[in-house]
Amino acid sequence: MGEIIILLIIGLGAGVLAGLLGIGGGIIFTPVLFFLFSGAGVEDPVIWTIASALFCTFIAASGSLVRQYIQKNVFLKEGLLLGLMGAIGIFAGKQVLTSPYYKETEFVIFFSLMLIYVSWMMFSRGKDTSNEFDRTYVDMTVGRSFVTGGIGGFVASLAGVGGGGVMVPIMNLFYKQPFRKAVSVSHLGMIIMVTTGWLQLAFETGAVSGITEFNVGYVDFGAALPLSIGGLVGGFGGAYLNHKINRKWLQWGFGVLAIAMAIRLIWSIL
Repeated sequence: MGEIIILLIIGLGAGVLAGLLGIGGGIIFTPVLFFLFSGAGVEDPVIWTIASALFCTFIAASGSLVRQYIQKNVFLKEGLLLGLMGAIGIFAGKQVLTSPYYKETEFVIFFSLMLIYVSWMMFSRGKDTSNEFDRTYVDMTVGRSFVTGGIGGFVASLAGVGGGGVMVPIMNLFYKQPFRKAVSVSHLGMIIMVTTGWLQLAFETGAVSGITEFNVGYVDFGAALPLSIGGLVGGFGGAYLNHKINRKWLQWGFGVLAIAMAIRLIWSIL
């Protein structure tokens, strides 16, 4: 019972950050699940981690999409297109994930590099004082969606995250989409992407046992659901606080946290 409460609290914090910063909660879900699975001595902890984290991200992103819909900030066509292209990236990344060449060391290095990248993006975004609504922008075409979704989906399947930390900056900085629009498109695309990801891993053969008995394939629902529920509730709180807290300090604070998580992950394999 104590572990469930701890997971709920961690999920709550991850959801608040996701709602505040436009990131997927997977950036926190994934390392937590990795330490749980590897600490419990589960066979193939990386696949269990990513499959369960993708399910957590699916729940959290669904809550974010509901909030976007209430705020009338949903870009249906572009979000669906991004998700379909992202599903291709998910499938490509799964081939690497389920190969014998992607184990704990490779996962930790890849995820730590991604954390360092996210940290850098947070610091860069924190220094940006321009008014995004003054920008002119173009719609997300099939080509732009393929690049953005493909990269996001590939990263998602190897790191267990939603890919928003990659897709939002690409859309915002390279394709000149307003930040709030990029977050909305990313959330809808993310739901499609991660759903194809965790479903594929749920039906993957070879899974032995997770840390709870409530699992299908490599998705451990017993571990993922408390994180997911906390993330869902926290996401609504993050959206409420979005306009009440100075985003610059939040972004810089999360940048420091991302570096700390990267150091902790690397320390675990030394």
